[in-house]
Parts: sequence; structure tokens; C-alpha cells
Amino acid sequence: MITLLDYGAGNVRSIINAIEKLGKEVFTAKTPEDILNAKKLVFPGVGNFKTMMDVLHREGFAEALLAYLEENRPFLGICLGLQALFENSEEAPGVSGLGFIKGSVKRFSVNLSVPHIGWNGICVKKPSPIFNGLSGEEKFYFVHSYHVVPEDEDVILTTTDYGYCFVSAICRGNVTATQFHPEKSGKAGLAVFQNFIAPAHAPAAPIRKTGKTRLAKRIVACLDVRANDQGDLVVTKGDQYDVREKGEVRNLGRPVELARRYYEEGADEIAFLNITGFRDFPLEDMPMLEVLRRTSEHVFVPLTIGGGIRDYTDRTGRTWSALSVASEYFRSGADKISIGSDAVAIVEKFLETKKKSGNSAIEKISSVYGNQAVVISIDPRRVYVDREDDVPYVVIETEIPDDKGRKYCWFQCTVKGGREGRPVDAVTLARVCEDLGAGEILLNSIDRDGTNSGFDMELINAVAGAVTIPVIASSGAGCEEHFLEVFTKTEAEAGLAAGIFHRREVPIIAVKQYLAGRVEIR
Repeated sequence: MITLLDYGAGNVRSIINAIEKLGKEVFTAKTPEDILNAKKLVFPGVGNFKTMMDVLHREGFAEALLAYLEENRPFLGICLGLQALFENSEEAPGVSGLGFIKGSVKRFSVNLSVPHIGWNGICVKKPSPIFNGLSGEEKFYFVHSYHVVPEDEDVILTTTDYGYCFVSAICRGNVTATQFHPEKSGKAGLAVFQNFIAPAHAPAAPIRKTGKTRLAKRIVACLDVRANDQGDLVVTKGDQYDVREKGEVRNLGRPVELARRYYEEGADEIAFLNITGFRDFPLEDMPMLEVLRRTSEHVFVPLTIGGGIRDYTDRTGRTWSALSVASEYFRSGADKISIGSDAVAIVEKFLETKKKSGNSAIEKISSVYGNQAVVISIDPRRVYVDREDDVPYVVIETEIPDDKGRKYCWFQCTVKGGREGRPVDAVTLARVCEDLGAGEILLNSIDRDGTNSGFDMELINAVAGAVTIPVIASSGAGCEEHFLEVFTKTEAEAGLAAGIFHRREVPIIAVKQYLAGRVEIR
């Protein structure tokens, strides 16, 4: 029996699924006594350091957890579950951690995108059974803005490079904790769990030093999911956002089956975008929640879900916050949520008032789950103008003039599936959303969607150059070369595609094979 300490934030379903896949039963601790009675304890955490510590103290978990740790009993901390072991964090000045490990938690200070999101390597500094059976060359999935700085170097288990070398795992006796997410690290992550739940007499793996590690470029498979005319959830694909062909919704497969196929083919992340028009309330869309639950049983890479994450009033007059909707998605298996049209409305209001409300979906969700859990999906289209100062938006000089020969354009944000343009540009939207707490940008292009003509490099460079958070390039990929182009000519950290993967025109494995040796990949 493995005991899981779930303090209420983030996706613990994937951890439960991973452990159960390995043949062990998971018991969720509900009281401090459950922690003290545990044989082996797993403590995952995401989000805000202060929120976590407040919950641990309120529920009486903090004292019990510290007592468990001090008895040197088997423990595996994950992400914030690692940071909680330290004395304090720059994320929450004045808030004390458990203090089991002397040292603090620092924010990344690098000239790179923060959060540090994606697949990176580890350099093992001392023997540990947790890495038995691994070569040391594997990559693990990271998603964090802060890293631990222990005072005692003897506790350092692994390091990772991101601008500089940081501690990515610690070990003291039977207490092990990782900054990376084993439950989202594919087969390598499952091996870590297997080693944790294996008999204690298993031999310690030898020291493995891999040299400087490198963050991989990510290949993301996107599944646009909606109900067809018969009411079944299907994966579809639009042609410049039109998902119908001969009057019927294009049906390219079942979402759970496709997601599992992409995981097995090597996708680094999978995104579900629920494009069904909600008539009332997204939490009544149980099939989509079930898709997440079933997918997370077999898919151990990050899952993003978008669609309908906003404040609602249901038929009974009860009001549901965007945070409540997002929480249900997280509990069903999502690691990140994507906000699209509602982000445009939030930014328009911000630009009108020139101040943060503190109540927007972006601010509220990121304050609880962390900015790394909030992705902003932007759907822009080119609007050409005669001169740079013709409009009050960010305008670029383009190498792709329109049919009138105009060489200036701006990227207009749209809503309602691209059907309605709004008076805000993509660059401004990305900047404001980052300021409000978003941790990643999913950058689409109406002009390139479904064309197979390549990513819009000018759009990507304009947005990526304006923010310090990671950008996922989307729309237009038609061949392996397009991924190499976007990774070498822009600062995009991930490339997303849909139709070419669904129709097997360009398999994910073919993209990975083509990129190998040209850019860093998993």
C-alpha cells in the first residue's frame, strides 16, 4: 500500500494511475494519523508555496509530515513536494517551509523562458536505488519557476542545467524528492516509481554523470474535440477553423484512442481543445471529463485541456467560478488548462481600466495552481495596413505583402472560433496575460491553419520576443522540415500539430527522427 498526501491542488490522478499501473494500491491520506501510519508516502505538489503551507498547517498535515520525515521512513516528494522540505521560498516571503532540509527555494534568474517547462536531463551525483535500471541519459518532465538551494551538498542527488546548474533532486536516507514529475516522464518516470515501491533491499544504482544537460524542444499533438451531429465526441480538424466537410463534422478518430497512440509514438505533450459550443455549463459535459480520466490511465506525459474555462451561472442560478471549472479538469487528469476567447475579454478589460482586478480567471487559477498551469491560446489573423502608425496596435514590417502590396500588418486577436475580430493585437495580449499570471502561450494562426505551408515565423518571433514565458508554435505544419524551421528560426520551445498527425501524413516518430542531431529532442 502506497499512501498519497493530496492537499487538494493539481493533478494527482496521474500519480495514482502510474502507481496502480505498477500493481500497487494507493491510499489517500485524509488525516494526520494516516500520514503517521503510512508505510511509504508520496507527496506531490503544484502551485503556490504559501497556499500549500497554509493547507498543510490547517489540516494538521505539517506536523505529522515532519515527524514522518524525521523518522527516516520511505518518502518521495515531487515538485512542490520537494520545495516544501526546505526552510523558506522566495515565492512566499515570510512563510516557513517544513525545514527538514536546511536551505531555501529561489526563483530562476536566467535569460531564458521562465517557467522552465519541458523535458530535461539529470546528472546523478550519488548512488540511489531510485534510478535502478536507467542509463542516466533519460530526460524527465519539468515545469517550475523556482528551484531548491540546499546548504548541505551531501543531500544533492541530481542536478540539471537551465541557464545554470540547479539541484533537481535530493536524498537524505530514505527521503527522496524530485523537482521533475515522474508521473509525466513516460517510461523513465514509471521506472522511478517502480524503484520507489520495490523492496528496500534493492541495490543502489551507481553514480552517473552525464555532463551538461539540455532542455529538449517539445512536439505537441493537439486533438480538437467536439460533439458531432450524432452527439458523439470525436477528434476533428478545421480548415482555417471550419471543421465541416460536405456538411458533416470531420471525424478523424476517438480522442482517448488517438491520445494513447500519440503517447506511444513519442509525443512530448498532448493537448485537448474542447471546441463544442457550451449551451449551459462545461461541468455538465461529462464525456470530456471522462476523456481526461481515461486518457490519464495510459498516457504519462503532460495533458492540457482547453474550452469553457470561465465563470458560469447554471440553470438553477448557481454561480461557478472559472477556478472551480479548472479544478474539476485538474482532478480529472489535466496538468494545464488553456484559456482562449475569455483571455481576450480579460485583456480588453485590463486595457480599459489599466489595473489588475485580481478576479480574472488567469489571476485566480495561477494564484492557486501556479502560472505554469495556465496556458493562453491566441487565435490571431493578419490585418494589413498602409503605414506602421495607421493603427494603435503592434505593427510589423512583413516579408509577405498582401495582394495590394502592403508591407505592414498587425495580428488581430479573434474570438468565437476565429469568427469575430477584437480590437487587441496578439503581442499585447501575450504581454498582458504574462503580467496577469499566465505561464505559457499557445500561438495559433488563422491564416496558416490547415494550409500545411509552415508556421507563421513572423508572428511567432513577434510574440516570443515580447514575453519571457514559453511559446508553443501552432498552425501550418505540413512536413518534418517545418518543425526544424520553427525551432531554428524562432524562440519557440514547442511545435504543435494536429491534422498531419491524425491522418498519418507526418508521423510523430518521423518528426523526431528528422530532428535528431539537428536540435535537442527527447
